[in-house]
Amino acid sequence: MLGHHYTHTFLETAVASVNAGCNLELSYGMRNNVFMHIPQALAMGNITLQTLRDRVRPLFYTRMRLGEFDPPAMNPYSSLDLSVVQSPEHRNLSLEAAVKSFVLLKNVRGTLPLRARDLSGQHLAVVGPFADNPRVLFGDYAPVPEPQYIYTPRRGLEMLGANVSFTAGCSEPQCQRYWRAELVRAVGAADVVLICLGTGVDVETEGKDRSDLSLPGHQLELLQDAVQ
Repeated sequence: MLGHHYTHTFLETAVASVNAGCNLELSYGMRNNVFMHIPQALAMGNITLQTLRDRVRPLFYTRMRLGEFDPPAMNPYSSLDLSVVQSPEHRNLSLEAAVKSFVLLKNVRGTLPLRARDLSGQHLAVVGPFADNPRVLFGDYAPVPEPQYIYTPRRGLEMLGANVSFTAGCSEPQCQRYWRAELVRAVGAADVVLICLGTGVDVETEGKDRSDLSLPGHQLELLQDAVQ
């Protein structure tokens, strides 16, 4: 609210938020956050003790239901680690969810899906700033991924057994510098070309909005050159 000029100080923001029903502040990295002013607001009478209790109660009720105050021996989730989370069963379920969530907006001549048995002797070119950059594949508020479990489009396609060539064309999603000659060489001899474009958190995220939906930098030029 402070950033949108609805209030002028952290104290005013704390008062308005708590009285409006807000009971949780996301203030990661702030040394002196908004809700640290609640005691001052309480002392000044801008927030009542009953209101404060009403806001706190659902927070602790939820934490209790999650088992945060239980002894570790009583919480079956406290012993889970990557050996469980990244087990073959969980990874297969994640793969199934990913496959079933794909949407093909246009599938000219039935090109997709690509099948390993159809790619023998075929030359694939996978290009674009999202083709082999694990860092840019995750959106805002994503967990910190384990690199060994990340499959970029290039890595996944290479598992099909086809002859795969690759060039990013530009090193980052902003695509300020574009190496056209590299792209032309990669796609020129290819039977199938896969172009991986997008934005990512470097271009847009919470607090970093854009005024249009255009592809960043030279990405549109990269796409046009690949199609040509």
